Amino acid sequence: MDVIMPQMGETVAEGTLTVWHKEIGDRVSSSDILFEIGTDKVEMEVPALMDGVLTEILVQAGETVVVGAKLGAIMAKGEAVNLVSPKPEAEQITPKFASLSLDRPKRDLSKKLSPVVRKLLAENNISHKDIAGTGRDGRLKRSDVLAYLKTASNVPVPEEVSGAIPGDGIMVVPFSYRRKMTAEHMVRSKATSPHVLQAVEVDFSAVNKARQSIGPDWKRREGYSLTYLPFVAKAVCSAIKDFPHINGHIEKDRLVVFERVNLAMAIDLNFEGLVAPVIRHADLKAVTEIARATNELATRARADKLTPDDFSNATYTISNNGSFGTLITAPIINQPQVAILSTDGITKRPVVIQQDGEDLIAIRPVGILAQSFDHRAIDGSYSGAFMRRVKEILEGKNWFELVS
Repeated sequence: MDVIMPQMGETVAEGTLTVWHKEIGDRVSSSDILFEIGTDKVEMEVPALMDGVLTEILVQAGETVVVGAKLGAIMAKGEAVNLVSPKPEAEQITPKFASLSLDRPKRDLSKKLSPVVRKLLAENNISHKDIAGTGRDGRLKRSDVLAYLKTASNVPVPEEVSGAIPGDGIMVVPFSYRRKMTAEHMVRSKATSPHVLQAVEVDFSAVNKARQSIGPDWKRREGYSLTYLPFVAKAVCSAIKDFPHINGHIEKDRLVVFERVNLAMAIDLNFEGLVAPVIRHADLKAVTEIARATNELATRARADKLTPDDFSNATYTISNNGSFGTLITAPIINQPQVAILSTDGITKRPVVIQQDGEDLIAIRPVGILAQSFDHRAIDGSYSGAFMRRVKEILEGKNWFELVS
């Protein structure tokens, strides 16, 4: 049976083979994880699908191929097999013939690694031989690898590290696959788009009134807090109706504007990376629906259960740093979109208000919304007017009626 690159989503045409969990000549069963593949957004484990022997590997870890490409082959039990490993094109490939039996002796259990352990070792360029396993019969466990990574003295340091002072403790942290992909995407975005940052200060008193009124019942019913984020998302979707060019993609020398808002929500993976899955047609959803959709995406993201389709066709992105108490963040545009909004910390501050014709000082919940936009697509006046509209909606709507 041929092993092929599977379809990871309707919109995904290719993927990168990140890890082989079996080697040429290994026995496999239909439930075994054979290899892992990834895009710049997600990774996925792929099972063997049949019992037999892995006889051929044509694509090495790290190579990117199109969906449907042959990656290798599995032969059924009892058949004579031809073992073929990937070779550089310049080399002559000499097939090695052998007759294998599925009943050959099992390997040392200390070398039988679980998929999660293999993934950790591959992401950090570590050999299992370098780590002592604490499991049964010396088997290597996930906790053994994590403990090894946390010990700086165990991490190999290059002979020369830029900026290092002799004698200083140094820890080298290799980039994981997700971090590498994120780095490439961010650098490409900054090189592609002339980023401009604009920010507005927002009084969240109207939003806070609604949150305080229904928040306790919401948390008891839903199991999580009703944050400021879905209110900001709803205000953004409403403002886009008046400023549609914010909701577009740049394609060559033209701006493609979308009627529906497919809102990407940036989600932190416990400091191990960042993803931005999409709430489709967010402009048609109520605040509570956006809150539920955001929580559902975050839960699946942190359980590594998102699919490539969860990231497709985003038209605008919101990045939320408010839980960390940040003042203002200049986010990087998610290509090929033309803008991205950052929501930062909301705290009580003294502000000047007008009451009965007099200026008074009041304590209000205030936060900053900051938008980076692509100056090729829109100008500062257009972006500034959009941000003013978002502010007006957040401060002026009766949010209590909308969510109660």
